[in-house]
Amino acid sequence: MNLIRLILLSLFIFTQAQADTIYNLIKIPNLEVYEINTSNKLRYVYAKQPFTIGVDNNINCFNSEKNFLDKKYKIIKKNLDRYDQKFLRKINLKYIVLCEDLSISKIKTAGIPDNVMKTLILDLKFNESYFERVIHHEVFHIINDSYKELFDEKIWSNFNVENFKYAECSTCTNKIGLDTYKKTDGFFTEYSRSTASEDMAEVFSHLMIDSDLSNIDPILNKKIQFIKNNLLKIDKDFIL
Repeated sequence: MNLIRLILLSLFIFTQAQADTIYNLIKIPNLEVYEINTSNKLRYVYAKQPFTIGVDNNINCFNSEKNFLDKKYKIIKKNLDRYDQKFLRKINLKYIVLCEDLSISKIKTAGIPDNVMKTLILDLKFNESYFERVIHHEVFHIINDSYKELFDEKIWSNFNVENFKYAECSTCTNKIGLDTYKKTDGFFTEYSRSTASEDMAEVFSHLMIDSDLSNIDPILNKKIQFIKNNLLKIDKDFIL
């Protein structure tokens, strides 16, 4: 019995030490290690209690029930396994933070990417209909932030019709719909029309979930080729 207690205590101390180490790296409190022995070396951690972060303490997220966390983890890992260790290292992504009801300045959001801290926070309770696509959408923001020079917004904007203008920011517009258009007309979704970076992320995410591209229009085809070509500049072995 004493041996079992010793083993359990050792495991607790080891896990807590890992959590403390991750906190020192990404500066998010109240996290617990979920899984770190993954094939692509992503470290999955979860909120064991609610946390508040940000320069103005404007980012909030909450802990999940264990069975819900386990269910969502399987979906997230399946999608993130699409990215190998080499690619993840190049785009600066190492830590996945799992929590629910994620918000920034009281605005609900599916994820918060931070390529400097090599971290992506994901909201486990984000709309089920778009959940898998949104995972890749948020990964693209990590890619974009790491390689701004490749994903030039002026070049991207020139793909659109001449009189089209993006909003100043994604929260400066009511274009938030995530349903995929039946007729694309240069965009996959209404949200694509918000900003150039969100448009790029929507294109990338649709490609990563193998969306039907049989009826896409010429403008959207140019955008797809732009994304594909520049991803290959990051990693010549990357497969969409």
